[in-house]
Amino acid sequence: MADAAPPPSKRKREVAAAGEDAPGTEDKEARIAGVGNGTAAPAHLPFSGFRVQKVLRESARDKILFLHGKVNEASGDGEDAIVILEKTPFQVEQVAQLLTGSPELQLQFSNDIYSTYHLFPPRQLSDVKTTVVYPATEKHLQKYLRQDLHLVRETGGDYKNVTLPHLESQSLSVQWVYNILDKKAEADRIVFENPDPADGFVLIPDLKWNQQQEAILQRYQVKGDRLRVYLHYLPSYYHLHVHFTALGFEAPGSGVERAHLLAEVIENLERDPEHYQRRTLTFALRADDPLLRLLQEAQKS
Repeated sequence: MADAAPPPSKRKREVAAAGEDAPGTEDKEARIAGVGNGTAAPAHLPFSGFRVQKVLRESARDKILFLHGKVNEASGDGEDAIVILEKTPFQVEQVAQLLTGSPELQLQFSNDIYSTYHLFPPRQLSDVKTTVVYPATEKHLQKYLRQDLHLVRETGGDYKNVTLPHLESQSLSVQWVYNILDKKAEADRIVFENPDPADGFVLIPDLKWNQQQEAILQRYQVKGDRLRVYLHYLPSYYHLHVHFTALGFEAPGSGVERAHLLAEVIENLERDPEHYQRRTLTFALRADDPLLRLLQEAQKS
């Protein structure tokens, strides 16, 4: 993802949103113990014990599991923590090691030339990405809890009368900005606001656009015709930013109900500067999102 303006750190936003207190002694010790961030330095979990309370969410396709547990119960009533377990992708340069020698196998199925096994990799190739949220607040638990999704269709009037007041009530600034040109603009409807032509504003000039693609080609060896370049609506944070992902990567949030291809947004605005002020936009909201209820009630009346 290439951001037009660097947002606050994700941890900082989560702390602010959850109303957490300043980190305690255990957090400080964890940070000291974690000075090897990004290395293979040994580490310890920032709590003792983990008694599973609930499986918040799981995905067999993505091979990920979200667990809510009680920790530190030996020293008191215990605290809430969330642990996210995710199978790591194969590393191409290491995958051959899985089949060398005599790997430990259990036969699951055999039919003519086809056979399926459970293969137990050596320790150095069997790591599980483990993300810890501790101490976890009720907002964190709700964030990771599986919720049904509902599609809503928001008109320009819905945005002005329902969505925008809701965002402002959540203390979210809707003066997002600094686009790829570092040109400030006030947003009327998230990233699709029509800049004032009197300012001489150009959404994205060919030169800057080519520079972005050239930088990605040099760093990742991915050509422009293999890039998915899009904007989100609703966005995860309120600064105009652009996502660049390879076509072969199934990026979260790249579905049709949220992602809008940047090239098409530019073309729509060039044809009609008020295109997104008139258009009804469709997006998905969690069942527990207050905005879902507000939009549903407004559209009934």
